[in-house]
Amino acid sequence: MIQYSYPTTIYFGEDALEALAETLKNKGHKSILLVTDANLRAIGLVDQVCSVLKLSGAKIIIFDDVHGNPLEEDVELGTEFFLRHDCDALIALGGGSPMDVAKVIKVAATHPGPLSRYDDALGGDKLIVNEMPPLYAIPTTAGTGSEVGRSGVIIMRQTQKKTIIFSPSLMPDIAVLVPQLSEGLPKAITAATGIDAFTHSLEAYLAPGFDPMADGLAIESMRLCIENLDKCVINGSNLKARGKMQLAATMGATAFQKGLGMIHSLAHPLSAHCNTHHGLANALILPAALEFLERSDLNEAQHERIGRVLDLFKSAGFPVSTLSNTCYLWFSRLGIEFGLAHHGISEDSLAFLADEAFEDPCHATNMIQVNHDDLLSVYLKAF
Repeated sequence: MIQYSYPTTIYFGEDALEALAETLKNKGHKSILLVTDANLRAIGLVDQVCSVLKLSGAKIIIFDDVHGNPLEEDVELGTEFFLRHDCDALIALGGGSPMDVAKVIKVAATHPGPLSRYDDALGGDKLIVNEMPPLYAIPTTAGTGSEVGRSGVIIMRQTQKKTIIFSPSLMPDIAVLVPQLSEGLPKAITAATGIDAFTHSLEAYLAPGFDPMADGLAIESMRLCIENLDKCVINGSNLKARGKMQLAATMGATAFQKGLGMIHSLAHPLSAHCNTHHGLANALILPAALEFLERSDLNEAQHERIGRVLDLFKSAGFPVSTLSNTCYLWFSRLGIEFGLAHHGISEDSLAFLADEAFEDPCHATNMIQVNHDDLLSVYLKAF
């Protein structure tokens, strides 16, 4: 028996925020914690969104103390805000970090500590059983797809590792996709988050297992990324392309219910220990990881999968050779500076990072099985 889950309600388009405000009003929420980051508040985006959300009649409590790679302390402080103001719902506004924190606040506000009890790698999902407040997600980037995800990823204080808190009940009740909210995103963040969306779909599509619905979403998500990410980087006000990238990110995160792979296992330690932006970390690793796969002993079906992704680039008019080289050239054109050494990562740290990557669960669904030395070899290639 296989269970497929695609339950998220999605509001998409220019008036999606107004639709959310009406929904909040109909649900009778009185006090809502809005989880975001200080940068979005500084540029006025939080005020812009709150001016619409206040039409719901609910009091909006703003918590903006979220780090780029979220920490256990962020969850603790946000939970204190939630309980102190007697909130009955949460809204996550921003990229993956505020959404991860908001999801885990749901757990921390309704379940006994410590938070480490709920580590998915230790079976913590079975302990997430209490009723939790609803969560509404408003992404301002087109990358993580966390607005339809079932987990939050937090760096825990004791281990300093990215830890997955997972439960189907963490999935936001409504995802609100408003292209205008990503209009002011800098070129570098637009590129990095878009590559994150592409990576989700690529790894999901290459992951073994039978999930034709996920495969269909992954292929279409990759097509949207290939055809629209350049347009967003060149002209950040291209709202049609921005909207398609938002949908691509949402679709990619839905697709990776099927699984991810070695790229994410290698990227996670770069964020946890080197504070590298997650999308950038994926971009720096992806071509080297694909080259590793291309040089491996793949079967005919695996070669066909890689070939279908190359066909997407061909259809979009890209000059193609291998998939790894095609992605390398595309990412370079998007402004990615390759070489881990150029991003504050020392060669001496690679063995430790490979240890951490091997412990990361994402490579369990890699296209082929990999060991510690395989992961180290990709770091060395990407260095």
